This record gives sequence, structure tokens and C-alpha cells, in this order.
Amino acid sequence: MKAFAFLATLATGVALLYGTKDFAAWGDAASPASSHVSPVYIERAVEQTHVPNLVTAILGDYRGYDTMFETVVIYCAGLAVVCVLRRQKS
Repeated sequence: MKAFAFLATLATGVALLYGTKDFAAWGDAASPASSHVSPVYIERAVEQTHVPNLVTAILGDYRGYDTMFETVVIYCAGLAVVCVLRRQKS
């Protein structure tokens, strides 16, 4: 059983590493995120959100639902860990 788990983990890792070949180069100014999305955020964030901090404007206003649900997932994971690891009084 341990060999199967190891092989499944290894296969998943290889597949994930293979998928990174399609990523844009690190810091590539010609990547789609850098050439289409980032300029819009940088140029219009303060004007549209009235938040002086660019990072806060993007996370709080543009990606608010995404950030909220990421927080909910982390909270649920923490709650599950506490429930699994708590001690029962005998």
C-alpha cells in the first residue's frame, strides 16, 4: 500500500512539474498577465477604488470575493484540524 501511495505521489509530482513548462518565464514583461491585466490595475486602481495602496485596492476591491473565499477555506481547514486533533475526555 505504501508503494502505491509513493507511486501515486511521484506521478502527480511529475505531472505538475511537466505542466510548468507552459508557464511564462519569471518576470517576463511580455506575458499576458504583465501586458494586459497589470497595466489596467496600475493605471486605474486608485481612481476606481479610492484606495491609495495598490495591493490593498487589488485584493480588497478587484479580488474581494476571491480573497474572502480563500479566507473561508483556510478557516475551514483550521477548524477541521482542531476537530481532528482535539482530545476527548474519558
